[in-house]
Amino acid sequence: MRYSFNDVCPAPLPGTRYFDFRPDDAPNPDSSYRVFVHVPEGEAPEDGWPALYMTDGNAVIGTAVDALRAQASYPRGTGIGPGVIVAIGYPTDAAYDPFRRSWDLSPPPGAEYPPFHDGGPVVRTGGAEFFLSFLLDTLRPWLHARLPVNGGAESLFGHSFGGLFTLYALATRPAAFRNWIAASPAIYWEDEVIRTYLDRMPPTGWENLSGRVLLSAGEFEGGAPAPFERGRSDETERLAHRRKIRTIHLAEELSRDILRLTGRAEAASFEQHPGENHMSVLPVAVNRAVQNAFRLSPQDLLK
Repeated sequence: MRYSFNDVCPAPLPGTRYFDFRPDDAPNPDSSYRVFVHVPEGEAPEDGWPALYMTDGNAVIGTAVDALRAQASYPRGTGIGPGVIVAIGYPTDAAYDPFRRSWDLSPPPGAEYPPFHDGGPVVRTGGAEFFLSFLLDTLRPWLHARLPVNGGAESLFGHSFGGLFTLYALATRPAAFRNWIAASPAIYWEDEVIRTYLDRMPPTGWENLSGRVLLSAGEFEGGAPAPFERGRSDETERLAHRRKIRTIHLAEELSRDILRLTGRAEAASFEQHPGENHMSVLPVAVNRAVQNAFRLSPQDLLK
């Protein structure tokens, strides 16, 4: 039997739906978010499901759901149990909306940058406070009213600018989540403004940090060229850029600072993923976010 491509059925992610959500105080008509929500089968625990919130939802939802389904199906062999995934993206079929995320995921005060393409709009940054308020004050209460989520077992994940946003959320709302997973965070951005926010956190903010801060980056975000970069005409330029933004160095430094400020050996960690670059590290980092957000306790594994 022969099929044309248009005859082939779409393959939806099991247990996953999405909806477009426009905040009442959105700054303009095209400010809707596409929110992907995965809910596991079966009855929720008595205190509700743990939940993982993710930025760049279009790019991460498939990987996150598959990683969770595969591991939660065999908890005694993986130490991972089921939970809710909430991935916030944009109304597009593309993996990213570069213009929207530049605003949503970067800390204030922000700045203006040239358009991404000729004739395009000026790129503005600094909207992380609005996006964080939408996440915590609008979306999360809406979801809690409809899903059995354990408010004390929620984690936040972001990659690149999303990692920068995760650190901004940690610095300004340290009690909002239990675990914070920042992959390849753009700590260098706008003269390391995120360190200003983190350095302003009172000691009680760090002392009351109950979960973990997991920082990570790919091996080829450091000083060595990736195999596909060797011998290219832009190899020197690309390496110079990486030395300038210092993704690995700044993430490792922040991890050490958090350990010092919290006084807890398990409060923070840095992982470097071999063989990965800034973009290829994403599925690895998503899997590590799933493992951190849905890790079962030894008591749970005995049930």
